[in-house]
Amino acid sequence: MKKGAIVTYIRMFALAVLSGLAIGVGGSVYLLTENKIVGALMFTVGLYTICTQQFNLFTGKVGYLVENKPSYLFDLLIIWLGNFAGVYLMALCMTFTRAGEGLAKTAQALCEVKMNDGLLSLFILGIFCGMLMFVAVDGFKKTNGNPVILFLCVAGFILCGFEHCIADMFYFSIAGMWSWEALGRILLITLGNSLGGILILLVKKIPDNSAAK
Repeated sequence: MKKGAIVTYIRMFALAVLSGLAIGVGGSVYLLTENKIVGALMFTVGLYTICTQQFNLFTGKVGYLVENKPSYLFDLLIIWLGNFAGVYLMALCMTFTRAGEGLAKTAQALCEVKMNDGLLSLFILGIFCGMLMFVAVDGFKKTNGNPVILFLCVAGFILCGFEHCIADMFYFSIAGMWSWEALGRILLITLGNSLGGILILLVKKIPDNSAAK
């Protein structure tokens, strides 16, 4: 691998770590806010930061897989790992604060629900979250940075209980509930998010012959 490529991947990973930190901030706000609707809306501070600062978030990038070369899969892997590192770092930092105990307690209850849920359920919930995340990020770009679409989509997936792999990484990290089973469930949710993310562009690639009729 050439030096330039290495630097590119280091930057890609670093921006992904920053995304993980941002999602961790959003997750912290959500866990610490008693009002469910307010917490869902305030979680968007994470995605808004990512979009405006052009950080790398897996669920915001995976939808464009159908428009890129196969090498884009490696980019997505780097970003996923960077996001994981970022949310884990955020969780670790928060354990040393006065908010840590409250975050852990709330996150543990949330993670118990995910651990007791069926695998098909997690996968389906991941698909719909992936769709909303693509709509949010793509809509933000197409509306020249209008944040309304971000708040609607993020609040929507949280209130519906859809599963977001990066946010879930933060919840499991702050809850201290990592296990091989938990990791397996995160990977399943990642697959769901990926399918949901690429679904819209994939369907749009189907030729439209209506104009020829």
